[in-house]
Amino acid sequence: MRRVLLLSTTTGYQIRAFGEAAERLGVELVFATDRCRHLDDPWRDRAIAVRFHEEAQSVDAIEAAARAAPIDGLLAVGDRPTVLAALAAERLGLPGHPPDAARAASNKRLARERMRAAGLPSPWFTTVGLDADPVAVARTVRYPCVVKPLALAGSRGVIRADDPRGFAEAVERLRRILRRKDVRVLRDPSNQEVLIEGFVPGREFALEGLLERGTLRTLALFDKPEPLDGPFFEETIYVTPSALTPVDQGRLREAVSAAAAAFGLRHGPVHAECRVNAEGVFVHEVAARPIGGLCARALRFDGPDGIVSFEELLLRHALGEPIGEYRRERPASGVMMMAIPRWGFLKEVRGLEEAGRVPGIDEIRITASPDQILYPLPEGSSYLGFVFARGATPAEVVASLRSAHATLDLVIDRPLTLVE
Repeated sequence: MRRVLLLSTTTGYQIRAFGEAAERLGVELVFATDRCRHLDDPWRDRAIAVRFHEEAQSVDAIEAAARAAPIDGLLAVGDRPTVLAALAAERLGLPGHPPDAARAASNKRLARERMRAAGLPSPWFTTVGLDADPVAVARTVRYPCVVKPLALAGSRGVIRADDPRGFAEAVERLRRILRRKDVRVLRDPSNQEVLIEGFVPGREFALEGLLERGTLRTLALFDKPEPLDGPFFEETIYVTPSALTPVDQGRLREAVSAAAAAFGLRHGPVHAECRVNAEGVFVHEVAARPIGGLCARALRFDGPDGIVSFEELLLRHALGEPIGEYRRERPASGVMMMAIPRWGFLKEVRGLEEAGRVPGIDEIRITASPDQILYPLPEGSSYLGFVFARGATPAEVVASLRSAHATLDLVIDRPLTLVE
């Protein structure tokens, strides 16, 4: 039986979907997850225990496991595992992204430096230490600008500032986020720096693709119909196919391909975020991993074996199978990531049955647990859940997603004091 190594955090949303795809393909998944190596298989999944901040020891553990039972391919799910996945691919002699490229893709400062060195469109940027005086720094930057952590994902800690006072407040807020316990436990030195860059106006898009020996193959291009102008940048709706003209789609693909080359990415999934305005295509990121969360459920592909999931397509690619005949299922599909509107304890989500009856709705998945403490952006790091829809046109899909979301009623209790 062929074996694929899947590197992920222990809480990754996509793990079950990969398990289902592997079962359909007759593939064995070997997990490498961030857990204490001194505990005896606490999740009962026979995973290789790794720590993303202990790269050398973790790669040694993966190599030892591969000697006992060979591994035929690998994938990384989520941002943190990407560098370790690249190191493991290099050690095992498997196709993958180079480690240096994965580091650049996972660090916003390194990504900006690579983009600038390649002469690609990019906003002005600078970095300061976490302990820098925000009032002093505020006098040296141009507005509007955006304050960002270097390594956190999902728009966490990303804040727009329009004037010096707003800038100082944004830096102080980001400082508190980076000093939270759940961030400190990551032990990422990048969290001691803050990126400051010019705000880029325009419409936002996401590209899902695969690099094959440096050549980009686009799997899907998503429009983001909601404006993302700040002060926070919570993701909401992704819908495909894109309404961009074929010419503009080509320009966006070329920009993503050039950015991936600037980073040095070579082989495997990539997820890119772009802004498009009159000045051109600004690539904000090209992550060395597939789309996150449950968003991949919005994608299905039609091929020689019928309709397959996004996860199955990725497993086939990791194993070196040809996937050139697979095309995104038509006509239109989309997902809404349900943002958390306010902080507090989730008690109940009402209206789920009614929302599920909205025409075009495929599925509604609430991923937050009852009595879980919820934090909205910029402090939050998760979503309430996901809504999926399909329709004849992207406009129909967007209307279905908005209509279903409007029927939901969240019951969130506020404690007397903020819970860390």
